[in-house]
Amino acid sequence: MERVAKILLVLVICVVAMAHQTAAEESKGKDLINKVCSRSSTTDMCNEVLSSDSISPNANLKDLAIIALRVAANNASSILNDVKTMIDDAELDPDIQQGLADCKETILDAESQLEDTIAALLVDADVDAQLWLKAALAAIQTCDDSIPGKDDVLSVKSATFRKLCNIAVALSLSLPNQN
Repeated sequence: MERVAKILLVLVICVVAMAHQTAAEESKGKDLINKVCSRSSTTDMCNEVLSSDSISPNANLKDLAIIALRVAANNASSILNDVKTMIDDAELDPDIQQGLADCKETILDAESQLEDTIAALLVDADVDAQLWLKAALAAIQTCDDSIPGKDDVLSVKSATFRKLCNIAVALSLSLPNQN
């Protein structure tokens, strides 16, 4: 009897998991975007970003995560361009120039880690995607720490980068394949 109870328990868990996955897959596009973004601390930004792609109307959770990651990658490229421009300013303090050089390297790492995150999501390696995404967030924090100040262009863009990555984190954590 105990064995039957265990089998029934496993079956119930499987049914609940499949129902959760099916429910997540049933919502797509704008309904899913609204559902996901309503739980975000950056609701407006979340809606804007996730609605910005041509696949948004039919997007599932994974598609939305990839959209957020692509926008974050574009943001990282913009930060990198600003850093490259600022490094060439001969009037900058040498310590700030060194900080910008360090930041440039970490932003390059962040871009690469976002590409790895997208690749991991595409092959359903959700745990790996989370690791790469955490590494990208750590890279942008290292960049911020290497440059003094909190209200400069880079700080504002890096704050946006973190928000974009946090949207992707929330989406990837919602994927049904999470282990």
